[in-house]
Amino acid sequence: MSGFWFDAAAFLLRWLHVVAAIAWIGESFYFVALDRGLKPPVKPQAGLYGESWSVHGGGFYHKQKYLPAPAQLPDDLHWSKWKSYTTWLSGFALLSLVYLSAPTVWLIDPRVASLNSTEAVAAALALLAGTWLIYDLLCRVIGFRDRLLGVCVGALVLALCLIATSVFSGRAAFLLVGAAMATAMSANVFFVIIPGQKRMVAALRRGDAPNPLDGARGKQRSVHNTYFTLPVVFAMLSTHYAPAWSAPDSGWVLAIFLASAAAIRQFFVLWHSGQRAWWLLALGALLLGAALAWLMPRSATPTEATTTAIATPRAANTSSTAVPVPLDRIHAIVSERCGACHSTQSPLMGAAPKGLVFETDADISAHAAQIVQQTSVLKIMPPGNLTGMTEDERALIARWYQQRP
Repeated sequence: MSGFWFDAAAFLLRWLHVVAAIAWIGESFYFVALDRGLKPPVKPQAGLYGESWSVHGGGFYHKQKYLPAPAQLPDDLHWSKWKSYTTWLSGFALLSLVYLSAPTVWLIDPRVASLNSTEAVAAALALLAGTWLIYDLLCRVIGFRDRLLGVCVGALVLALCLIATSVFSGRAAFLLVGAAMATAMSANVFFVIIPGQKRMVAALRRGDAPNPLDGARGKQRSVHNTYFTLPVVFAMLSTHYAPAWSAPDSGWVLAIFLASAAAIRQFFVLWHSGQRAWWLLALGALLLGAALAWLMPRSATPTEATTTAIATPRAANTSSTAVPVPLDRIHAIVSERCGACHSTQSPLMGAAPKGLVFETDADISAHAAQIVQQTSVLKIMPPGNLTGMTEDERALIARWYQQRP
């Protein structure tokens, strides 16, 4: 029963996290579109910076932006903060519940780095905090030299990808890169944007001139946040695409995917200003295509490539005259190494992951492709290799799969 409630809690947190993230990103995208689409006011007035008209939902909207403020500050102001905070808090709670509570399953891969549970959790937390501290330091030291700062932040993200994939298991590394960038985004709101806006409002209510640095910093961090959004979303979703995070050079693969997402986001940012930078979409597509081409499995022989749905490791390649591998041998391996999760009465899970149960010969035969891909090709199952599946057993499963009619 504990497994059921664990899964239920994780699902509810994931739902909350996604809902909050949609609300936050949607609002962020809207304000970026609004800001980039402003035109000079038709009737200039004191403080009026720009305006725009739009039609939506059967009505017309007239939006105006004031810098530094209108002549009279309204009592009721909308603050964009709780969506950001809820997104980060729910995400961190989910990360703690699933990954940090079971580091040997999700964080540690002995083939990547030798860590114990405490070291893995400490490294994950340090990655989140360290990314924000270094990023914030870069922003404060470099200031408003935006081109130089952009290059430095890009280098920081690249370093983040390479460090995470050299310390954590592939899936955890991709997720933690997204979480680290999302931490910087939410910290921008909490430590820079909102405090600056509060100081500006307080000064205006006192009748004082607001510090222009608060507005400039808030705008800069908001711009950074909008470029982080699509890369963060990709990094989170990529945990469902094992070929990416199980690749030998997964850090570079992730960096290419994130660069593609940033280019696509830039296309839409420019679109709101009336520019049609189609080359950015082409660049994003080219980077995606290059990453997928890099990940494409390479079969040992042309015949194998045309007759096998997925490529198997070269070490497992055998000729058609090899000694047949009996199904009962594979059944024994799967039962011992995979049965703790993939059974109707899973002692570790509330239910078998993805509903995959491997209890009978028919079950194993029906899901042969998934079994060989996860155990012998990608080598990502069992999670953290908790049950100790050997390389010989992985090779045996691959041989059995190749010999099937």
